[in-house]
Amino acid sequence: MLTDTELVDRFTEGSLAATAFGHREHVRLAFAVLARHPDFGMAAIAYRRMLRAFAAANGAPDRYHETITWAYLAIVRARMEGHAASEAMLLANPDLLDHRHGALARHYDVAAITADPFARRLFVLPEGAR
Repeated sequence: MLTDTELVDRFTEGSLAATAFGHREHVRLAFAVLARHPDFGMAAIAYRRMLRAFAAANGAPDRYHETITWAYLAIVRARMEGHAASEAMLLANPDLLDHRHGALARHYDVAAITADPFARRLFVLPEGAR
């Protein structure tokens, strides 16, 4: 298992295979980037840039989803307090690993937001916040 630092380094240098970057690694990478950038906006921009570059480098630029990225970043940021590493946060918050019915589903209809081309391109607030 890679440490948070190793995950960021391998992801950034392009040595992490796309097949090794599933949902768990997305959440762990979000934690690591947020830990490196205490300012949420700066972290979000860095994380977004990293994910978009990774998707493009792996021939799947259309896989990047703006709303899901920003929503998960906000949820992870709210849950990371008191945890020194992403794995500790995930142990305390297993709902972050359930992409369809977990933490994100408390705010969004995950199937609908995933399929929405507008939400893929631009951040969309949760239903209750509009």
